[in-house]
Amino acid sequence: MDFSSIKEFFQFLLDSEEIIRYGGLALVTLIVFAENGLFFAFFLPGDYLLFLAGLFTSSRQLDWPITVVMGCIIFAAIMGSLVGYFFGMALGHNLEDRKESFFFKKKNLEQSRAFFTRYGGRALVLARFMPIVRTFSPIIAGTIRMPMRSFLFHNVVGAILWGVSLPLAGFYLGQSFPEIINYVEWIIVFFLSITTLALVRTIIKVRRSRAAEGR
Repeated sequence: MDFSSIKEFFQFLLDSEEIIRYGGLALVTLIVFAENGLFFAFFLPGDYLLFLAGLFTSSRQLDWPITVVMGCIIFAAIMGSLVGYFFGMALGHNLEDRKESFFFKKKNLEQSRAFFTRYGGRALVLARFMPIVRTFSPIIAGTIRMPMRSFLFHNVVGAILWGVSLPLAGFYLGQSFPEIINYVEWIIVFFLSITTLALVRTIIKVRRSRAAEGR
């Protein structure tokens, strides 16, 4: 496989519209699983993939009932986070010494740890709606040995809220305004702007809080 083929493969993975059109529900489920707990998959699409899955379900381009789509997403999110949790328990401490690469940045780990320290178990719920933090939060939970019962509760609650709200919003918006399917690029830009802003604001709050505690 030459460089151009590898580049095309990654471009495909980052293109939610292509994933849904050609990979179908199986690939959507696989990506949700990976992005919710495998540290090297933090770059994969998350929030807008779910929204577009609902939108494409409403137009029958993703030919499954919306309940099945949401069920697969919720299941994949729960299982992906479980893998991240057990990885954190077994090998999370080794990430501190891991060499940085495109697939691993220490700052991503540090930001997720600070977020988790501030919000505790709620971080697992809130992080579902934040890129990067969503991937690393279950790993941090495993690293600090968060009690399994608490982890499972917050993991399931977060997966349900995330896996229902975004696809359902896309589905009903597509039902009400069918022409919105022609503005997929703008939808992606909107979601990237909102999630990035939320992430930046949270990081600033966490840093200010830690600075205040250090005084």
